[in-house]
Amino acid sequence: MQIDPRVSKAIIDTQLLSNIGSTAQTDTTDAFSGLLEQAGQLETDDAAARVNSGDVTRDENGLLWLQLGPSRGTTSPLAVYPASSTATDGPTKPTAYDDFINEASNKYGVPVSLIKAVIDTESSFNPLVTSSAGAKGLMQLMDATAQGLGVSDAYDPAQNIDAGVRYLSYQIKRFNGQENMALAAYNAGPGRVQRLGVNSDEQLMAVLNMLPVETQKYITKIQNAREKYTF
Repeated sequence: MQIDPRVSKAIIDTQLLSNIGSTAQTDTTDAFSGLLEQAGQLETDDAAARVNSGDVTRDENGLLWLQLGPSRGTTSPLAVYPASSTATDGPTKPTAYDDFINEASNKYGVPVSLIKAVIDTESSFNPLVTSSAGAKGLMQLMDATAQGLGVSDAYDPAQNIDAGVRYLSYQIKRFNGQENMALAAYNAGPGRVQRLGVNSDEQLMAVLNMLPVETQKYITKIQNAREKYTF
């Protein structure tokens, strides 16, 4: 997350206050946390304005939320989520990246077949592909997103898959296990999905025409690709 210049100086000043003495430590920590929250909120508000004005392209907007930070009151996407029952999956068609995919599936609780379907749809399993907007690698990570997840080389399959599945797992948990809602968020951004006011995949499909045409097609492509990788 990039800190807004309007609060960066205040953050530095607040850090310096920690040298004053232990009696001021609690107040200093609270102030520092408040400034970080303010920074995140300013960036999120700016992101929302860009999305609403149409200035954000699909490839930016698909992972925009992670680039600019969560809105107030939401959980950080950088948290590591334990594997869950959602990762239960049958045998899948093998790929050259099964070791990385299986590891990420177990780590973040995302089904192997879903991971393979997303990679197939995003990059056709080409680890060196770059989109016109600059999204890179197997799961098409934007630079800021990759950096936020600690990725030093977005073209490295191991790093790219781990980061992409980590982000996807957040969306699945954000939308209470509703995979189509999570996929729509992965493609078009969670803000657009939330503004639909739906709570389930069934409700989403009923108003799917309210999302960008590309996102509508994206969900169908993922479903078809998933069947291709499932025995």
